[in-house]
Parts: sequence; structure tokens; C-alpha cells
Amino acid sequence: MNKFKYLKISNLIKIRYLKGKSNNKFHIVFLHGFMSDIEGEKPKTLLKYCNKNKLGFLAIEYSGHGKSTGKFTDGNISLWTKEVKTAIKKIVKGKNFILIGSSMGSWLSFNQFKFFSKQIKGFIGIGSAPEFLEKVMWKKFTKKMKIQTIQKGIYNLKHGGFEYPITYQLIKDSRKNLVFNKKIYTKIPVSLFHGSKDEAIPPIFSRRLLKTFVNANKKLFVIKNGDHSLFKKRHQKIILRELDNIVKFVT
Repeated sequence: MNKFKYLKISNLIKIRYLKGKSNNKFHIVFLHGFMSDIEGEKPKTLLKYCNKNKLGFLAIEYSGHGKSTGKFTDGNISLWTKEVKTAIKKIVKGKNFILIGSSMGSWLSFNQFKFFSKQIKGFIGIGSAPEFLEKVMWKKFTKKMKIQTIQKGIYNLKHGGFEYPITYQLIKDSRKNLVFNKKIYTKIPVSLFHGSKDEAIPPIFSRRLLKTFVNANKKLFVIKNGDHSLFKKRHQKIILRELDNIVKFVT
């Protein structure tokens, strides 16, 4: 049974995290997607892989997500970026690690290069969604929806049987966290996976993200008939195989 722990970020916020058994100097750090949590198949699969290979593991759940405290409507990319930074500093500390970001987790992963450029030894993105709040979500909002969001500060977006409370401050903050206009100069392995039939985030997002890495050992895997989550066992095998290659290369 997985034992979840909590990290105090402030007097009001405690974020949940999942840590592996090993205290190895080398870690795998997993960042989940928008309105997701750390109870899904990806963190479970990665935890199992790390325990088997005696690697350190950390999965971080942002405030307002899953069972972490805080309101989702108070969150934004800047806040969740800071929470991830704090968790890595306090739990991984000065150890080297590979970042794995799923969907929005790739966006937050990108932001961590500002703080841990020397410690990050590899990056894997799954259905990467940097800038999706503006370029996908806000873009699809009708004029009426945008006016309501701006006037009331929030719009409850119904999609796929779920309701997403989208705040205007979340949209505005996303504009302060642009990715595609930046460059990261690094020689680390960068491998991005994207489903060819991803209906949430087009594969072009992974292609554009890959271009931001200069001098890196870059790979793009477009998974035939794959969806946004890429959680099926055959997808997991492909991702774990690449992770294994990166681990062997950098350790």
C-alpha cells in the first residue's frame, strides 16, 4: 500500500506527496496534470519502477488538487511552480534527478529549470501542455464565456462529465509563464511522448516544446492512436523503456 505524506508549504497549505523506498542519490520526480492527482497509474507505475531499480522517487500533488489542502480556485501556474520548487528542495534536496511531467506537469517541469538546472539530468514529457490555458482553453471560450469569466472572476466549464472552475486570475497568471518564447541550453536527454489522437492537446505542443531545448539530446515519440493520457500498458512500456535508457545514460 502506498503511503502518502504531507509537506507544509505555509500556515494554510499542505501538499501531498508520494515517496519511494530508496534514498538513492538519484531521483525520479513526477509532476501530474491539470486537476489530476498522484493516485493514478503513472505515479504508481513509476514508483514500482524506482523501487525495483533502487532509485529515489517523488510525486508531488499541488494545492487544490487531490487531497492536498487549499482551494483549486486560488491556484495558478506561478503558485504550483513554487510548491514544486519547495518540495524538491526539501525532499530531493541536492540530489540529481530526472523530471517527468504529464500534461500541465510538463509546463511546471519546464519552470523548474530556472531553479535546478544543475540537478536536472533528464526530462520526459507526456502529452505536454505548456501554455494550454491561453492557447487551448481560453481560445475555445466564446465571447460570452470570456465576458462572464472577466466580470465574475470565474467560469464553471463543463467538459467530459466534469466541471472545471476556471478563474480569470488563472488565465492572467498563465501569461506570465510563457514557454515557447524561451530557450533552455542544456545537453541532457529530453524525450517527449504525445498521442497522435490526443483530443485535448495537439502534438504540435510537444514539437514546439522540444524546440525550446538547445543542444539537448532530443527525441519526440508520437504514439500511433494514442490519446492524451497515454496510460495504457503498451504506452507505459514504451515510456519506461525510454526512461530506462535515460537512467543508464546519466547515472
